[in-house]
Amino acid sequence: MIGNSKRFLAIPAVAVCLLAVGLAGSNAAFGAQQKAPPALPSRITPQAQKLLNRTIQALGGAAFLHYKTVTTTGSVFAIAYGQAAGYAPFKSTFEPPDKRRFSYGKGKPVILINNGNQGWELDRLGRTHQNPDQMWGWKIANRYSLDNLLRYLITAPGVLILTHGVDFVDNQPVDVVDIIDAQNVHVRLYIHRSTYLPVRVTYRVRNPNTQDWEDYADDYSDYQMFQGINTPMHIARYLDGERIGELFRNSVRYNETIPSDYFARPQ
Repeated sequence: MIGNSKRFLAIPAVAVCLLAVGLAGSNAAFGAQQKAPPALPSRITPQAQKLLNRTIQALGGAAFLHYKTVTTTGSVFAIAYGQAAGYAPFKSTFEPPDKRRFSYGKGKPVILINNGNQGWELDRLGRTHQNPDQMWGWKIANRYSLDNLLRYLITAPGVLILTHGVDFVDNQPVDVVDIIDAQNVHVRLYIHRSTYLPVRVTYRVRNPNTQDWEDYADDYSDYQMFQGINTPMHIARYLDGERIGELFRNSVRYNETIPSDYFARPQ
């Protein structure tokens, strides 16, 4: 564990947020905390549509949009007050829309399993349910993860999408796309002007457990091609302007066959 602050819940909580990829666009799957008003049809400006089309093609086109599973390994770091507060090797398998199995640690690893709105943690002491902070971290990071934004959210009912000019991220020129979802969350996607690859996603949400507003930013870099899909190997996560975690992938495998009970409640 790495402290009691809301920013540093534990290595698994940070890793869950960083590894989140893709989640279907229903309010139930995203863990909505209140009933949303009737959704309007998605609205998108032609310029925003053109940018998003180029980004999806840069990420792999149909291969990116339709992969069935993704398994990644590497190392995840948690950061507190500017210092490394925890480190662990990890393995994660994700099956859209809302199933993942994440293990971390050396020797006998801790295993986190999520299946829809259910979540369990399995360690040397046995099985427990994931706590509210872990479940919130998983759901909110999945809802606004890069894969989810471009596979599901941009076509969900009630979404408004438009361009927001040009900016710089780490001295890189980017086009900015604003995405406002049916829950009135303002997401901003930063797209590299020459490669069309995403370099940052930001959003602001209210934590239902603490009632605090939280400003997130996820930075994506070191893209490498795996099975026709351009995949970020380095992800850095920020909360309220402070870096809280980094993930370094060293292997990526798409569309592996996994056991039928891989995301079931552990015995």
